[in-house]
Amino acid sequence: MRSMLFLVTALAVIGLAVWAYRENYQTQAAINETERLQQEIGTARARLSVLRAEWAYLNRPERLRDLAEINYDRLQLLPLNSDQFGRVDQVVYPPVQFDFSGAVDVSSDGDNEQ
Repeated sequence: MRSMLFLVTALAVIGLAVWAYRENYQTQAAINETERLQQEIGTARARLSVLRAEWAYLNRPERLRDLAEINYDRLQLLPLNSDQFGRVDQVVYPPVQFDFSGAVDVSSDGDNEQ
């Protein structure tokens, strides 16, 4: 009986060791994956900041004005003037029609029947 208890205990210890060994390697793999993702995020953020700087550089008003002047014959771009804008009340909106044929009256004007 005693040897059976030792054998079961030894098998339990071996089983727990294998489980702990597997868990350790899975944890290390998860940590490595997290570090890799963090590096990718850092690289993407650095690229994004460079792209934002390039966008700001390429969209400078004086550069765009010069490009518009250089390509005037081909594009026929003109500068914006204040007389090119209108007022909101000049916009014609289409009429809106609602269909209330299947609506239910939920008003509480004192006509409640109890």
